[in-house]
Amino acid sequence: MGCTPRAVALLGSTGSIGRSTLEVIAASQGRLRAVGLTAHSQLELLEEQARQFKPQWIVATDEPKARRYAWRKLPPGVELHFGLEAVNRLVSEPSVDIVVAALVGSVGLYSTWAALEAGKPVALANKETLVMAGPWVTELAKRRNAPILPVDSEHSAVFQALQAGRRHELRRILLTASGGPFRTWSIAQMSEATVAQTLNHPTWNMGRKITVDSATLMNKALELIEARWLFDLSPDQIEVVIHPQSIVHALVEFIDGSVIAQLSPPDMRLPIQYALSYPERWECPAAKLDFGQLHELTFQAPDFDRFPALALGYEVARRGGTAGAVLNAANEAAVAAFLEGRIKLTDIPAICRSVLDAHVFDANPTIETLVRLDAWARQEVTKWMEC
Repeated sequence: MGCTPRAVALLGSTGSIGRSTLEVIAASQGRLRAVGLTAHSQLELLEEQARQFKPQWIVATDEPKARRYAWRKLPPGVELHFGLEAVNRLVSEPSVDIVVAALVGSVGLYSTWAALEAGKPVALANKETLVMAGPWVTELAKRRNAPILPVDSEHSAVFQALQAGRRHELRRILLTASGGPFRTWSIAQMSEATVAQTLNHPTWNMGRKITVDSATLMNKALELIEARWLFDLSPDQIEVVIHPQSIVHALVEFIDGSVIAQLSPPDMRLPIQYALSYPERWECPAAKLDFGQLHELTFQAPDFDRFPALALGYEVARRGGTAGAVLNAANEAAVAAFLEGRIKLTDIPAICRSVLDAHVFDANPTIETLVRLDAWARQEVTKWMEC
């Protein structure tokens, strides 16, 4: 191509977003290069990725497991590091041009913070970072002149649609939700939902935790909190609509009544590539829309009684402070308990409500306070299940 490839540090390379990112890099015709890969415990896959992409560094964050692993197939020239501190060093490397933050859960906050502190653009797929610490993360990004480029399909759609107008012309944004596998189920039916049924998403292929969040609509609650900070909106400017086809990913309404929508098949490779290529657009390996097969696009208001997680999302978006960190941690712990068969699906929002109500709210916390409350909320979930 006659140009230097953009050097990508990919955090969470073995997850669903990470694997899709590597497909985008492989299809980029040399415009992108993976210089760093990190994973937690899928070490065989990480080693296989290292053989294929030959990054300069790989990091395995499950240090005890990684030190027991043989690493016999690691290609020469690839530096192997262990632990979360090594991730922070990786994102600060001068040769890294952009960081893809695709770690799942609150652990992603620390490496995203380190990348922004180093002045690196961040392609953000870890919504927990902004849910936990949105005002502080966005302030750091501005101070370090390090752009945050959204990877979530909904936030990428908003980011793209906003370019149709000027900021003072914006009225509101609408985030679409598929409704998950239980869109038409009653509360009683959802209370009996199995793990297998919950993980059978009708349109998206995602990781287990995110798929459970989609079933409870907690993913949309977290996304509206994220959008509140990412785009500097008031909660009243954010709406959620159910759109089962997962073709329209978000809509932006301007003050004259014009509504701009971003449409594409449900394929994460498109928003990932746009974050990595911005402000350019490239040919993408993602599937294209076939309008001859697109028979209907339907939208409806969400049912807050059947999906109480949405009300939690709006409440936390309005309160700010420590509420986001507590909600996020309680949800992570509750989802893990559901996947282990210890609680019902409908217990998840109830647990989150209980823990959120029990915490001592702080409107202006330090990062240390957020980290402490993250740990506290997880302990509270354990106590709730023991009652």
